[in-house]
Amino acid sequence: MKLDLIKFALILGLMSAVGAFAIDMYLPAMPAIAEDFGAPVAAAQLTLMSYFLAFGVSQLFYGPASDMFGRKLPIFFGMGLFVLASIGCAMAPNIETLIGLRAVQGLGAAAMMSIPRAIVRDLYTGQKATRLMSTIMLVISISPMLAPLLGSLVIVPFGWRAVFLAIAGTTLLAALMVTLALPETLEPARRTPFKGRAMLKSFGILVRDPSFMGLTFIGGLGMAAFFTFLGSASFVYMDHFGLSPTEFSVAFALNAAGFFTASQFAANLMGKFGAHRLIRVSTAGYAVMVIILLALFAGGMGSLPLLVVMFLLANAFMGFIMPTSMVLALEEHGEIAGAAASLGGTLQMVAGAIAMTVSSMVFDGTPVPMLEVIVACGLGAFVLALITVKTPAAVAAE
Repeated sequence: MKLDLIKFALILGLMSAVGAFAIDMYLPAMPAIAEDFGAPVAAAQLTLMSYFLAFGVSQLFYGPASDMFGRKLPIFFGMGLFVLASIGCAMAPNIETLIGLRAVQGLGAAAMMSIPRAIVRDLYTGQKATRLMSTIMLVISISPMLAPLLGSLVIVPFGWRAVFLAIAGTTLLAALMVTLALPETLEPARRTPFKGRAMLKSFGILVRDPSFMGLTFIGGLGMAAFFTFLGSASFVYMDHFGLSPTEFSVAFALNAAGFFTASQFAANLMGKFGAHRLIRVSTAGYAVMVIILLALFAGGMGSLPLLVVMFLLANAFMGFIMPTSMVLALEEHGEIAGAAASLGGTLQMVAGAIAMTVSSMVFDGTPVPMLEVIVACGLGAFVLALITVKTPAAVAAE
């Protein structure tokens, strides 16, 4: 792998991981937050949902802004907003304030997690783009593997508020790296002035593209399944199975290991079998794994080791789906990559927030309701792959 690709992967990966840290690092604290504020589980889960909703909607603006002003200026704006909101979260006096500040945090995080997709498209296409996206996800994957553990190490001695101060510090480090090592990838000559009509036209082109929408929602349903797990995992593992914050962090890291490992093979498998076939097979594999898991728990045969191992295997299939679907969705839309990245990210985040809302409404403290929502997402992704993801040969035949 070339040195410049590794450099971009580290910078973009760390920048994207900051937003993920704001999710994963504080997961072990969610039961403590609910207890500290005397709030119900659903209110604690709302601190995640408000983050995701604000994150999703704001991407609609960051994409066109990055097409107009270049990639770096909107990134710095988002980073500044994120740092201020993180400090505010650390001082929140009640759950309502925390929910609101988490939404502001999501507004800032959107810049750091959506614009890198457009930067990847600026730099590469095809297999190289998938390799870069997979390497970025390798860096991001450190978050679900290490962030909960780091969070528990901070929470135990200093309390849950210290988590947000640590996140703010990490963001400042990412900002320094972007300043010193990330060049502007969208030259002034390629920038497009912001025009509401042009933005709507770009979105209209994308919405009418069945391939783009199908691939976006395949990734979106995968994200929805993962967000459902995020919203319930700490309560399932710590309250239902009785794990400590540190033990939960280890179990969560094992769940992420499948995604972490598989995503690194996505580019090679894409080159060998084709992106379209890889997505269809992977969505089928994910759906089968979570259906088996639900059947075992619904039948009274579930256990903690089973949950951890089966999610590890299911997330391995997700590791193939996410980077490949992201790259393929943007492949034909290089001239409006910012708009495509922002619309795709918004739709995916909204899908995730909806799934998490449904899961919180039916959550009863056991794994079954969580698994039911995850299965619905997995089956939906598989059906979409069958309908919308066609091989180039099949498209030519039509």
